[in-house]
Amino acid sequence: MPVPCGSSCGRNAFMRRPKTGDTLCKECFFLAFETEIHNTIQQEQLFRPGEKVAIAASGGKDSTVLAHVMNLLNKRYNYGLDLVLLSIDEGITGYRDDSLKTVAQNRDDYGMPLRVLSYQELYGWTMDRIVAEIGRSNNCTFCGVFRRQALDRGARLMEVDCVATGHNADDIAETVIMNILRGDTARLRRCCDIKTGSKEADTIPRVKPLKYSYEKEIVMYAHFKKLVYFSTECVFAPNAYRGHARAFLKDLEKVRPSAIMDIIHAGEQLQIKGTVKKPVRGVCGRCGFVSSQQPCKACVLLEGLNRGLPKLGIGKKSKGERMVALQDQQLREKAHLVKNDF
Repeated sequence: MPVPCGSSCGRNAFMRRPKTGDTLCKECFFLAFETEIHNTIQQEQLFRPGEKVAIAASGGKDSTVLAHVMNLLNKRYNYGLDLVLLSIDEGITGYRDDSLKTVAQNRDDYGMPLRVLSYQELYGWTMDRIVAEIGRSNNCTFCGVFRRQALDRGARLMEVDCVATGHNADDIAETVIMNILRGDTARLRRCCDIKTGSKEADTIPRVKPLKYSYEKEIVMYAHFKKLVYFSTECVFAPNAYRGHARAFLKDLEKVRPSAIMDIIHAGEQLQIKGTVKKPVRGVCGRCGFVSSQQPCKACVLLEGLNRGLPKLGIGKKSKGERMVALQDQQLREKAHLVKNDF
């Protein structure tokens, strides 16, 4: 027997929302999903009229839905935003090269300018080369660090006021779990912020309009809206630490669907003792981009690759310093031997 839509619109329901359990028809689900994102944007004051906003576009479901909804809400509620697409090409054959075709389709569908920046262009390395150098372990560390900085570099080149990313509720809950398991108190509180960075601190802000949107609902929205998105997983992702947190979260969600939102709210309410040492965010003395250490992690990792010491930025800083000192000593000894030969 058909179940009526819970919004009393007179239509039959076609789904039960994973987030709330409400039975809704397709049209009411679309409206509820879009309205929740609009309310998040308004309540958190994520944008101001006249701002130029870069949408971090990967071609996946999250960034595609974000681009679609931002384009729709910008027109529906007259936000007055100038929306552009910013994509990062990590140089992963069989993955990113294909997903960028989807991003190009989004560009054409929504009429937004697109800028693509590559790791090769920014760092002189591709992820394929990096993985060939370091192997399959720790490769996500390189990619994540470089990608975060690449977005900052792209945002500065495009002269945008802020960057909107497609992080959803599941992503944030996974990050909370990961930071708890790693004992990373600094990132544990910051990962729940819906807006990070500020112009006052000379950093381009990042915002997460999909912070309270469940991944399941994003997939359903993209599917029933017939949006074009790329769904293949990164070829290097199976080795990522995040995968274990994701599997744990999915098991929790089966038992308690509200677990995702509960974890996010717990992270938001977290308070850290004043005696706990926390890193101070500033700018890297080498590259000039945001960092909580000197030099920044991206510069350390890049130095390691260029020196032939790919493990330089992995592990404790003191270990990396010893590696550099040892290599410098070996180079000096080699130069001394060459000099004596003449």
